[in-house]
Amino acid sequence: MPATLSTADRSFQFGDGLFTTMRVQQGIIQLWSLHLARLQQGVTRLGITAPDWQQLEKQLKDAVTSAEQVLKVIISRGQGGRGYSPAGLTEPGVYISTAPMPDYQSWQTQGITMGVAELRLAVQPALAGLKHTSRLEQVLLKQELEMSGFQELLVLDQQGFITEATVANVFFLSKGKWHTPALNRSGVAGVMRQHILNRFPDIRQVNWRTAVLPQIDAIAVTNALMGIVAVKQFGNRILQDEPVLSLRQQVLC
Repeated sequence: MPATLSTADRSFQFGDGLFTTMRVQQGIIQLWSLHLARLQQGVTRLGITAPDWQQLEKQLKDAVTSAEQVLKVIISRGQGGRGYSPAGLTEPGVYISTAPMPDYQSWQTQGITMGVAELRLAVQPALAGLKHTSRLEQVLLKQELEMSGFQELLVLDQQGFITEATVANVFFLSKGKWHTPALNRSGVAGVMRQHILNRFPDIRQVNWRTAVLPQIDAIAVTNALMGIVAVKQFGNRILQDEPVLSLRQQVLC
C-alpha cells in the first residue's frame, strides 16, 4: 500500500479506482460500515484486488487528527504499464487524505436553490452506482454550477432520466411519499442515500423524467458530509422544507 502516488498508478493514468469521502464527527468516522460495504462492492464489480480491510480501517482511524474532519480514501487497481490492460495487477494502491470539514450550517438552516443542469451524464450500467475515480463529468458539472446562479443542479442522464445532483443524491416528495432515482444507468449510490433507504425501505426507487417535477412538493439533497439538506427553491418554484426537516430528524436522530 504505497504512501505516495506514482505516475504509474492506474488511478492517476486512467481513473482506474474507487474512492469514498467520510465525515469525522466527535472523532468518529460516520457511517463507516456503509462506506466499507460500498468499497467492497466496488472492488468486486471492477475486479480490483481487495486491500486488507482491517488494516485500512486502522489506517483511517490513525489518520483522524481532529474532532470534525473529512477523510478520503482512494483504492487504485495499482501500478501498471502504459496500456489499458489490468492483467497481472494484484497489489492495489491505497491512498488516504484529510481535509477540514466544510461548513454546511447555512444550508442546513436556510435550504438551497436548485436548477437543472444542461450537461447530461453518460449512460453506462457497468459503472452505475460506483464512486469511481473517473470524474470528468462532475468537473464539468461543477463548472456549470459555478456559472448558474444556483447552489445545486439537478442532473439528468442522456436518456433524460433524473439521476442526482452535482455532488449529492436527491429525494423527492410526491403525493405524501418519498422517492429517489434508481441509479441503474448512471450516477453515484451515496452512503447517506443508502442510510436513508435502510431506515425507510418503503421509499421507491424510480425512473422519472422531468415531466414529474411540477408534481414534486419537496426535494432533499444528501451526501455523507452535508447530511440532508432541503431545496427551498427549484427554478422559480418555492418548495416545502418541513418534510425534509422531518426526514432529517428521523434519519439522523
